[in-house]
Amino acid sequence: MKLKGRNKVSPEFSMSSMTDIVFLLLVFFMLTSNAPNALDLLLPKAKGKSTNTQNVSVTINRDLEYFVNNEQINAEYIEIELKKALEGQDKPTIILRAEQNVAIKEAVNVMDIANRNNYKVILAVRPK
Repeated sequence: MKLKGRNKVSPEFSMSSMTDIVFLLLVFFMLTSNAPNALDLLLPKAKGKSTNTQNVSVTINRDLEYFVNNEQINAEYIEIELKKALEGQDKPTIILRAEQNVAIKEAVNVMDIANRNNYKVILAVRPK
């Protein structure tokens, strides 16, 4: 009498569940990753390193558009927006991100506002 087992193990392997898991992980990391520079700027090069401790960032792009914390504002209202953003801070700090081809007078204007209000200014640069 021959007895055959009815439960045969199939040597095939389904990759569909594995690809689902990889896809979900990819979506998760893309959504939770930090994108510190929402504006694409070509910063000037310099030695040294930038700090990540910032209270407010001011960005000037090549079209002379001003952004305070990635919100576009008119150049006339920079000082008002900075005062609103930095009120109540112990050591108010501004990260100045001026694109490489922006005239120096635009950056000096923001530095002058910071000097009048006793704000510390850090110039963001690209490492060499």
